[in-house]
Amino acid sequence: MSTSAITLDAVPVYRRLYWALVDALVVTRRHLLHIPQQHEQWISATVQPIIFVLLFRYVFGGAIQTPEASYINFLMAGIFVQSVVMEGMTGGIGLAHDLKRGIIDRFRTLPMAPSAVLTGPIVADTLRNLFVIGVMLVLGLAVGFRPQASALAWCGAIGLLVATSFAVSWVGSVVALLVRDPEAVQVMSFVVMMPLAFASSAFVPVETMPGWLQPIVRHQPVTVIVDTVRGLLLGQSTGAAPWQALAWCAAIVAVCAPLSVVLYRRLSRA
Repeated sequence: MSTSAITLDAVPVYRRLYWALVDALVVTRRHLLHIPQQHEQWISATVQPIIFVLLFRYVFGGAIQTPEASYINFLMAGIFVQSVVMEGMTGGIGLAHDLKRGIIDRFRTLPMAPSAVLTGPIVADTLRNLFVIGVMLVLGLAVGFRPQASALAWCGAIGLLVATSFAVSWVGSVVALLVRDPEAVQVMSFVVMMPLAFASSAFVPVETMPGWLQPIVRHQPVTVIVDTVRGLLLGQSTGAAPWQALAWCAAIVAVCAPLSVVLYRRLSRA
């Protein structure tokens, strides 16, 4: 048995967890300090959702009939979810850049938890997505969005959006560790997430879609999350949808987080 293995075995589990958390906070701080310099990602994170809001509000909105709510009230929940889903993958692009520039090689030489290298950028991107949600909310209010949510419902909606961003970011990490190229990660993110975002209830009611497609759309994760956020913000009954949405987020993290750590460790042994 090696000296490092003996030392690791001698450390109590709670101490290992503590230092893993400290390492994750350090890496998170690094990425938060870099966020203001990422001009292209800021433009993508804000300009694209703004274009979607204005396009669907003033160009397509008049042709789309929605039950129980005006179209702008129907639309904004979809915009919120689409924003965190699409931007949740940008952490994977950042991880791929770090791989390409050799930053991850430097991290591998340090006595730090492997999970911290992955958790840090994910937490930083989740915090950035909170800012993006705030920008979209201000824009929505300016163009007629009128939520009917209580304080508790607002907390639930924002909490679910944060959980969604966190879960999707782990998908981005898996993609980045598999392909290791920033441009390829960006393309893969588009290929994976755009169909889920548009083949959902984000922009149009499911009832307007072809009959064969409706069962698929109703039960895919983006639709479940959008319907939950929409119900919470508009003061509508959500039934079991919040638990289903949280179950989807938990399942994604349960699969992708351990897989990311395994891929990172294989990378370390390469």
